[in-house]
Amino acid sequence: MEKPAASTEPQGPRPILGRDSVQVPDDQDFRSFRSECETEVGWNLTYSKAGVSVWVQAVEMDRTLHKIKCRMECRDVPAETLYDVLHDIEYRKKWDNNVIETFDIARLTVNADVGYYSWRCPKPLKNRDVITLRSWLPMGADYIIMNYSVKHPKYPPRKDLVRAVSIQTGYLIQSTGPKSCVITYLAQVDPKGSLPKWVVNKSSQFLAPKAMKKMYKACVKYPEWKQKHQPHFKPWLHPEQSLLPSLALSELSVQHADSLENIDESAVAESREERTGGAGGEGSDDDTSLT
Repeated sequence: MEKPAASTEPQGPRPILGRDSVQVPDDQDFRSFRSECETEVGWNLTYSKAGVSVWVQAVEMDRTLHKIKCRMECRDVPAETLYDVLHDIEYRKKWDNNVIETFDIARLTVNADVGYYSWRCPKPLKNRDVITLRSWLPMGADYIIMNYSVKHPKYPPRKDLVRAVSIQTGYLIQSTGPKSCVITYLAQVDPKGSLPKWVVNKSSQFLAPKAMKKMYKACVKYPEWKQKHQPHFKPWLHPEQSLLPSLALSELSVQHADSLENIDESAVAESREERTGGAGGEGSDDDTSLT
């Protein structure tokens, strides 16, 4: 059963830095997220090539904390296919070579859950992980998926990873035709570390565009892959299919950045392996794992 579509009237961004209680986002939160995805006011364009654009914005209260926004035109990929790809956690393990581990933990409502995600960072930085409350909303032919960090009592920070904080991260998928769409990725993440400038630059100039192109290739291959892997199992569209245990919001609390250990990596230099794109760097474009 689909949640009623939110109004698409423009709204000013709601304050999210001061979130003090765990809530499932409402229609106003979705409108605010969409508005921020669509505006370019106050954003600096850092990359624009082959249908992919990247913007960066420094948060005024903390110049080390950046927002990044990446938009890509997707020809030959319907909006609903891209929406499925972003939800399908088993498929993500196949195409996203930055994933270390990812799994869903529990269901909160028909359009919200809690999950775990850990990922590889550019060497020699420490790898990161995050626990997030994720929610989603179909809006006619468009879709939004967004998340923010929470604390779950059974998944405390690990010693081998740095626990990052998603202040607000998500995707806006807008249909532009029966077989085409535009996706905007918006991320405001505190990586829990005073990162060197080369990391921020590399993310906007190289890593974000590369990740978007990888996602596009995954979308093209998804229909064929899904036909061989539980083709009718899509709990994000059919909540009654969900196998996740239910969880009360009271079991969770907001993950504030200041309660986590801060790792100072500002002096870390980029490794030679990363600069040259050697083995173990950004991952190859070989898509044989998607079959």
